[in-house]
Amino acid sequence: MDVCVIGAGYVGLVTSACLAYFGNKVVAVDVDERRLTTLRSGNIPFFEPGLEEFVKHGTSSGTLEFTADLASAVKRSDIVFIAVGTPSKPDGEPDLSQVMSAAKAIGGALDESRRRIIVNKSTVPVGSGNWVDMLVSQGLQAVQAVPARSAKVHAPSFSVVSNPEFLREGCAIIDSLYPDRILVGAGDDESVERMRQLYKPILDQTFEAPKFAPRPAQFEAVPFVVSDIPSAEMIKYSANAFLAMKISFANEMSGLCEKVGADISQVMRGIGLDSRIGSKFLNAGIGWGGSCFGKDINALIEVSREYNCLTTLLEATISVNKRQRMTVITKLQEELKIIKGRTVGLLGLSFKPDTDDLRDAPSLTIAAQLIKMGAEVKVFDPVSMEVCARMNPQLEVVYCQDVAELASGSDALVLITEWDEFRHADWLSLGESMRRPILIDGRNFLSEQTLRSAGFVYRGIGR
Repeated sequence: MDVCVIGAGYVGLVTSACLAYFGNKVVAVDVDERRLTTLRSGNIPFFEPGLEEFVKHGTSSGTLEFTADLASAVKRSDIVFIAVGTPSKPDGEPDLSQVMSAAKAIGGALDESRRRIIVNKSTVPVGSGNWVDMLVSQGLQAVQAVPARSAKVHAPSFSVVSNPEFLREGCAIIDSLYPDRILVGAGDDESVERMRQLYKPILDQTFEAPKFAPRPAQFEAVPFVVSDIPSAEMIKYSANAFLAMKISFANEMSGLCEKVGADISQVMRGIGLDSRIGSKFLNAGIGWGGSCFGKDINALIEVSREYNCLTTLLEATISVNKRQRMTVITKLQEELKIIKGRTVGLLGLSFKPDTDDLRDAPSLTIAAQLIKMGAEVKVFDPVSMEVCARMNPQLEVVYCQDVAELASGSDALVLITEWDEFRHADWLSLGESMRRPILIDGRNFLSEQTLRSAGFVYRGIGR
């Protein structure tokens, strides 16, 4: 099929590259010329395993191209994805200005050469399907002087569907090729069938698996879930809210485990084996971050307020997460007694491994608090230090070239991000270079026995 993807950010670029891999002719549209230049050269502007290989495959095979000309891309396409950003405003409400601009521009570019499916891929609040339909019609009217929406039958034909993404940063290619489900919210059967055809290689798993993203053992067909549009929009928000709630639950229990002498890792393993609960997202630590959980929960809360619904559980999920970030500060105070004048090294910056994303990263909150308390903060991350320095110039931290430099002369280290190289570090040598061999494991990621054998004072979460 001929596909247009508006937005070459994280979701848009992953969507474009994967659809091009299946042989579709994909045109990715973005207004940022610098980003387009980077992409045309075969590079990507952020870190995501496997994505650069997919982009290069698409551009070299001719199935993927990049442009700033939205109108031309829409006219060439059967299916048009809206995959622009929807960041949170200060009050928690999502900023839908990019979605509005894209929808109106799509309307202005439509012609009668074919019927288009317009796909909401961006994470948008409930009701956005109707809203995007209205905006596309307004763009159509403005350019082609269609007298009213009721006359749309004589205008270029289109329908709007919801197709939320469920991508995990660091695993986006795997999640795209081997998803738990593909969800389409639509109001007509024709749109559903065209989306089913677009995703048929994934649904039937008929594509050749790339070497860097092999097909999981025993993985066969993918469920194709069809719903109405509002339900699809709610599924996306509800899924992220529930995952965040599981993490916050584990973190709330971790505090109680420390008080009663239990081990949160053993407790969560014990309850996670219950098939009704499941083991994923029950890891206690310094809390969740990233661009999705907080934004989506706040958006749900805002929608609930519009309808006068209570969201006590959602609000508690956010509250627990904010509080959890300060647990490492408390543990540092217990070990160092005084923070002022101490040197603390942070192992990792990104909110999770295999990404350079620092949006709502716990590291930034912890670093800012330590600096406020008078500590010198040193940091090391394998991929995100340049991003951190560029996006947070006001953050007065010392950027180190490796773990050895981070540890040298430090009074304590705090494990923030679960990068594999931290697990395999030479802890004996690192401890000898520190003023005090203290390590706060903010993710319960490292071996307590290994650290204690190397002479460290080891403090985990909920242990």
